[in-house]
Amino acid sequence: MPQPSAKASAFIPSGEAAARLRIRLPTLYSYVSRGLIRTKAHPIDPRARLYSAADLAALTARRERERRPGRAAATALDWGLPVLETRLSSIENGRLRFRNVDAVALAQTASLEDVAALLWDAPVDGFAAGPRPVPAPTAARATDRAICRLAALVPDDVPGLAGGTLVARCAGLVRQLAEAAAGAGLPTGPLHVALARAWRRPKAADVIRRALVLTADHELNASSFAVRVVASTGAPLANCLIAGLAALSGPAHGGATERVAAFLDEIAAAASPTDAVAARLGRGDPLPGFGHPLYPDGDPRAQALLPHLPRAGTVPIARAVVRATGLLPNVDFALVGLERAYGLPRGSALALFAIGRSVGWVAHALEQRATGQLIRPRARFVADRA
Repeated sequence: MPQPSAKASAFIPSGEAAARLRIRLPTLYSYVSRGLIRTKAHPIDPRARLYSAADLAALTARRERERRPGRAAATALDWGLPVLETRLSSIENGRLRFRNVDAVALAQTASLEDVAALLWDAPVDGFAAGPRPVPAPTAARATDRAICRLAALVPDDVPGLAGGTLVARCAGLVRQLAEAAAGAGLPTGPLHVALARAWRRPKAADVIRRALVLTADHELNASSFAVRVVASTGAPLANCLIAGLAALSGPAHGGATERVAAFLDEIAAAASPTDAVAARLGRGDPLPGFGHPLYPDGDPRAQALLPHLPRAGTVPIARAVVRATGLLPNVDFALVGLERAYGLPRGSALALFAIGRSVGWVAHALEQRATGQLIRPRARFVADRA
């Protein structure tokens, strides 16, 4: 995932905040009162407050877009203005909601089946694989195995399904994807229990459940957008999920879990986490698994997962990064921490991400199909310079 700088996550004094926006202090205070800029108490001066640098940057970018609408359109695909409407999930004020229900609260007790029912707006009794057996793919990565499995199911897609038949088809695709991503046949029962049993880690069932719920959807991320583009063409549902898997596999998306795993391996081999983090920063190397542009105060998904993991080697690493940069762990770090804390098979972090997110992909495909709209943005041609 793209990572904000430590500076972007900081809180700064009022004078500096006003200077960045080129406004007077009364105007700054009015922005605070309107909820545009967050503040917190000054750690030393009880009469002063500090102001969120991330909110200042967002406000500056918003004002620039308003002055230059052409530029706003050009940056809409890069963490810019919303490009379509959805009723599935939202990210606002550091909170993730599914159909306006707080995702962290859902993760306390809900299963992925419950979230599917919520996002698909239909009863979901469970994820049944369906009658057609599909050979197990042999690809190494979870996303590649799932792509191979779903590709074999494309001929089974029947256009025009509706009601319970469509829901059953969606549930069957999620089950097939889950088995392929997990690299194992799954027993019957709730998906989180089935995964824990297949991986022979029954004690991990509850935290797996939490991970699946928290990763089920995340607004218009790259993979969900890819799903919607494909769905808008009328392509089969299996093809839509394949598009999501292909996008998720990239190192700037779900594939970031592999970068986190390599980072943790490097840190674990060093004399101390603090020295290893300092060395990476000194070389200008990134710190995968920390920071998120949409959560300047910390990824709530990671905050909801990490306390439920047994204390492991990832804890000192997280502390070393936070001390050095102020960046907090994101969901990629939490998923790899889960994989290692419970001794799950290598690559399970990406598998869990794909399985959980598949429920959101189905919801986005269904929502996009219902609009009847083809997603076809325009490009601004820029001639080569002579």
